[in-house]
Amino acid sequence: MKKFVRIMSVVLCVVLCAAVFAACGNKKSYTANNTEYFIGATGPLTGGAASYGISVQKGATLAVEEINKAGGLNGVNFKFEMRDDKAEAAEAGTGYDTLYEAGMQISLGSVTSGACKSFGAKAKEDNVFFMTPSASEQAVIEIGDNAFRVCFGDPDQGTLAAQQIKDDGFTNVGVIYDSSDSYSTGVYEAFKQKANEIGLTFTEQKFDAENKVDFSTQAGALKDCDIVFMPFYYTEAALFIKASAAKGSTAVFFGCDGFDGIAGQFTATDKPANTIKYITPFDVNSTDAKVSAFVTAFKAKYGEEPDQFAADGYDAVMAIYQAMKTAGVSDVTISASDLCNKAKATITSSSFSYTGATGSMKWDASGACTKSAQIVELD
Repeated sequence: MKKFVRIMSVVLCVVLCAAVFAACGNKKSYTANNTEYFIGATGPLTGGAASYGISVQKGATLAVEEINKAGGLNGVNFKFEMRDDKAEAAEAGTGYDTLYEAGMQISLGSVTSGACKSFGAKAKEDNVFFMTPSASEQAVIEIGDNAFRVCFGDPDQGTLAAQQIKDDGFTNVGVIYDSSDSYSTGVYEAFKQKANEIGLTFTEQKFDAENKVDFSTQAGALKDCDIVFMPFYYTEAALFIKASAAKGSTAVFFGCDGFDGIAGQFTATDKPANTIKYITPFDVNSTDAKVSAFVTAFKAKYGEEPDQFAADGYDAVMAIYQAMKTAGVSDVTISASDLCNKAKATITSSSFSYTGATGSMKWDASGACTKSAQIVELD
């Protein structure tokens, strides 16, 4: 019996040692022996949401090139790398690990909210600062004090939309939203809350990820409304608008920043006569000097006009650069955690602000961005 116990003790020791070594092998390593400041991010570069990730990537890349052309930070250049997460949480987590182990010092997080929550949870563990250009779900910046955003939050857009519809005098109001999408439901819930507060009544329809091709039923139910609020993305929005026009609707269609890109969904023959407008922080046709300069530079580099996501990506990088400059960062080998502490203290200071392609911005400890919205009407 004693011999059996001794043998089992040896076996258990071997098993425990193997487990310890395995755990050590799985632990992320971090070495910032960089020669350039390293900004990392993930975003959908393939798949159905690829247009958002590619736009952010282009805007961020342009910003880094402009910074480096102007001398970098005290003569040290920046580099930017985006890993493809296909707008999936698991892929964003894997992308984070790869970037962190490669020496990422500061980040744009992820482009879409679900992916950014996965990315952000890991960034919180390692105390990595991130400034997401476009992940608007409130839960993203509630991850920790290292989480910030450039874009409007979902609740902000819902509240603004309800008040705008009320101020414009509409009473026959329709709403349709995607019940399977956190962005859409987040905006809708804020809209509903504000509408109830101000006495705005509305007729509601919804759809989900399994039923977002044929909108004939919802279009029929809302065809007599004077305005329809649509807090979801431009691909489905265009399908609903076309279905509504086919039903004879003359409603104004009113969306959020997810509408950016909707113009490309219509041709000269199928664009309805309805007014289409949406909330955005960025108007490509603005005469503002900073907006014009960004648009000109983007068109020169890529041969196309930027959308809001490109502008958000550009501003996220520029805001990070300005924060690092203001904080007096001078060591290119600074760790991600040390840089996070400097960036947080600087960007939440009452004296810090940044003005770029999407307007003037300030941040507080919540990570939310205070900025002005515009309502753009599709020409």
